[in-house]
Amino acid sequence: MQKILSYIVTPFFFIVFGMTLLVFHPILWLSLKLFGYPGIKKTVSLLNLSLMRSTNILGTTYRFTNPHQIPTDRPLIVVTNHQSMYDIPPIIWYMRKHHPKFVSKKELGKGIPSVSYNLRHGGSVLIDRKDAKASIMEIGKLGTYIEKYNRTAVIFPEGTRSRDGHPKPFKPMGLKMLMKKAPSALIVPISINNSWKLVQYGKFPMGLGAKVSFDVHEPFENDGDFDGLLAKAEAAVVSGINSFK
Repeated sequence: MQKILSYIVTPFFFIVFGMTLLVFHPILWLSLKLFGYPGIKKTVSLLNLSLMRSTNILGTTYRFTNPHQIPTDRPLIVVTNHQSMYDIPPIIWYMRKHHPKFVSKKELGKGIPSVSYNLRHGGSVLIDRKDAKASIMEIGKLGTYIEKYNRTAVIFPEGTRSRDGHPKPFKPMGLKMLMKKAPSALIVPISINNSWKLVQYGKFPMGLGAKVSFDVHEPFENDGDFDGLLAKAEAAVVSGINSFK
């Protein structure tokens, strides 16, 4: 019955979601031209709040739990699992004061209103997953950028989305490069739950009533032991994934 209902509701969601991207695209362009980075940053935050609100049509709710006092005057490396594209708007909105930037596949850099423009001009990096060497170099540039400007790099070390919420093993190279290029960055593990339920049927229809949660674990310092840091981050993220328990 729920899947039948989702066939009815999903088109309304896609209309609102798509219109949001279309409306914000010229606003992003204008914000960058008139106000530079501060302008596009504020607009991107509002865009992603609006994208989150559009998923409320599907009955989606969000909970973001962060009991930690995370400083805003130093770089961060957010390490998190990845369940769907709908992971991203809440991270951008709830972590907005930390200026989150993403490691994204190059295919997202064109053809998507608002999203592609922000990825190209907002400080994120686009990588070619077929070219490992070039990808690592781009990730290194992001590390240098966050170190210089006290921004936040968000990386999904699983490398691809989990279709059922079950965590995949972390791939080490990208995260290690970020830690190497941003030695003063605080590492912040986050566990995401139930985002995969939004796309449990594939691209159409959308899942209904997903209760998506984000749990921020205790941040820790980069002590230069990259293997140890990777294991610690992975253990923290996996510990908070409910489907794994």
